[in-house]
Amino acid sequence: MAPRSAAQRGTALLQSAVVGATGYAGFELTRLLLRHPRMKKPLLLSREGAEAGNLDDAYPQIANSHGSGNGSYPLEPFSWEALAARGVDVLFLSTPHEISRAWMPEAERRGLRVIDLSGAWRLRRAENRAIYKFEDADAVAAERLMQHAVYGLPEMHAAAIADAQIVANPGCYSTSVILGLVPLARGGWIDREHGVIADSKSGVSGAGKAPTQKTHFVEVADNLSAYNVFAHRHTGEMLEQLGLESSELTFTPHLLPIPRGILSTIYVRLAKPATVAEIHAAFRDFYAASPFVRVFAPGRLPQIQHSAHTNFCDVGFTLAPDGRRLVVVSCLDNLLKGAAGQAVQNMNLMFGFDEREGLQ
Repeated sequence: MAPRSAAQRGTALLQSAVVGATGYAGFELTRLLLRHPRMKKPLLLSREGAEAGNLDDAYPQIANSHGSGNGSYPLEPFSWEALAARGVDVLFLSTPHEISRAWMPEAERRGLRVIDLSGAWRLRRAENRAIYKFEDADAVAAERLMQHAVYGLPEMHAAAIADAQIVANPGCYSTSVILGLVPLARGGWIDREHGVIADSKSGVSGAGKAPTQKTHFVEVADNLSAYNVFAHRHTGEMLEQLGLESSELTFTPHLLPIPRGILSTIYVRLAKPATVAEIHAAFRDFYAASPFVRVFAPGRLPQIQHSAHTNFCDVGFTLAPDGRRLVVVSCLDNLLKGAAGQAVQNMNLMFGFDEREGLQ
């Protein structure tokens, strides 16, 4: 489906719809859409048996301040007819993977452009998708859709995103690790025989809004824990996007006792000796046209506090004196550049807007 450019649309505002607005990422997405200069007020839809009522009852910070109070952002029952009646241009799915997987064939049939924040359509290889245990009603149709879906990392796939009908928003850990490594992978700097180690730490909101024993305050506060070692579902995204084999990447996620943010420390052995200037140039050149990647000057390393509540991914590095051992540090906000902000960045590309619109 060919996108309509900003020029073709003239001054008309886009109509978006969000399913899953009561979750952490879904609310951040709704908040961004509400202040986006190119957007009408988003249509907020609830899944059957899920959210009900009004979004501003759950999040009073967005309540109307002009005398009407809460109740200005109703959650309407989801239906395809509702989308058609409102003339929805873009549908955001902040839903469980199984829901996104089941709904996409009908969305495609109706010509809807979809940005999916789940992991349903991110992975091309069957061996990487196996961790999700998808049970598709029509496996042939699902495979066809999978091949049409575009991995929504603008710094790598901007041109394909612009023409896409289905955009699979990347995972938060994946975004931090891929952006920390892709200039090195594309430039042939990585000694793949020695492998790469990615040690990532995330705030608790990355686990989603549904409470579990592991995310209970008593379990998380004053603690730091590793989890899903060799079994995290974002690993496949890193392998596919970086062109690595599973034996060449060791990824270990950790849970930090903070609300939001990711810091990934990535250990790389270089294929040949390098200078600080060469590595810095590799990052700066690769991201020269990427408005949401900030490459730190040599000697400075990113911190979570600097990228929190922004759509930036901050990248810095330290090179050992031998010129062969490199440590890359990548930081981002898991709910923004790792989810909702990246979804809006993708939408901007899909409709011919500046990537930065509504995100600054």
